[in-house]
Amino acid sequence: MSEPTPSIEVDPTDEAGVTSAVERALAEIETASDLDELKVVRLAHTGEKSPLALANRKIGGLDKAQKAVAGKLVGQARGRVNKAVAARTTVLEEERDARILVDEAVDVTAATRRTRLGGRHPLTNLMDRIGDVFVGMGWEIADGPELEHEWFNFDSLNFKPDHPARQLQDTFFVDPPSSHLVMRTHTSPVQMRSLLERELPVYVVCPGKTYRTDELDATHTPVFHQVEGLAVDEGLSMADLKGTLTHFARVMFGEEARFACAPTTSRSPNPPPSWTCGTPPPRADPAGSSGAAAAWCTPTSSVRPASTLSGTRASRSVWASSGP
Repeated sequence: MSEPTPSIEVDPTDEAGVTSAVERALAEIETASDLDELKVVRLAHTGEKSPLALANRKIGGLDKAQKAVAGKLVGQARGRVNKAVAARTTVLEEERDARILVDEAVDVTAATRRTRLGGRHPLTNLMDRIGDVFVGMGWEIADGPELEHEWFNFDSLNFKPDHPARQLQDTFFVDPPSSHLVMRTHTSPVQMRSLLERELPVYVVCPGKTYRTDELDATHTPVFHQVEGLAVDEGLSMADLKGTLTHFARVMFGEEARFACAPTTSRSPNPPPSWTCGTPPPRADPAGSSGAAAAWCTPTSSVRPASTLSGTRASRSVWASSGP
């Protein structure tokens, strides 16, 4: 829209001049495309300095005979302009409201388009749950590097240089060999780090990833998770171990879960004396196979006494448990 017509003086007694001022106002009102433009036009043709407003002021200086005629003429003219402004305002407000409904429409029934963050991995949830159980019993969660020094991974645990686990077919060694770095084959190094870093007594549980050179298939993976626990304190016995693991089993598997321990067989990689503990399946139905009760379920725990943990204080009772 072009700028409003500059104000022109109008003689209140000049019917042609008043009519011309009204027609100019009506034309500009009609061409206003939005409420802002209409506001400018309204001030130009109905404001205090508009032609018709100035003409209305001049009526006071006319003689009595002219006042009546001029008053009627200017009053009707101003009335037409104000009526046109009101009508155009209604039209433009309706157009604005309709435009807002389209531009700012929100479908409250539509599904949200928020980016889904995904879910936590089941193994992560399981490891956290296991940690929560032990923290609830007053234990600490201990963590260590996955790229581990050979001394922590083997020597500190009494794995002799000729131990099969130290061979290339079982362990990922990191070049150069002189670095003596391996991808940890178990979380046991965290136990040794805990003994070196903490004052006695020690109660730590060590969850984490471990690595071994197994071919990936249905039952093997080069990366797996392991949780180990270490307790070093005065007066610990197998009763403490069994009570701890029984509580753990019942929290994880339900109150009906049973827990049992048995001496480790000679084929176990853990040096004797050691124990294997686990959760047996429910007792077999008398009508069913009696062999079912002999099968044990994971997780299993192998328990080693202090003599198998290099660097452990002999003045304390020690038991360490590990499980795949």
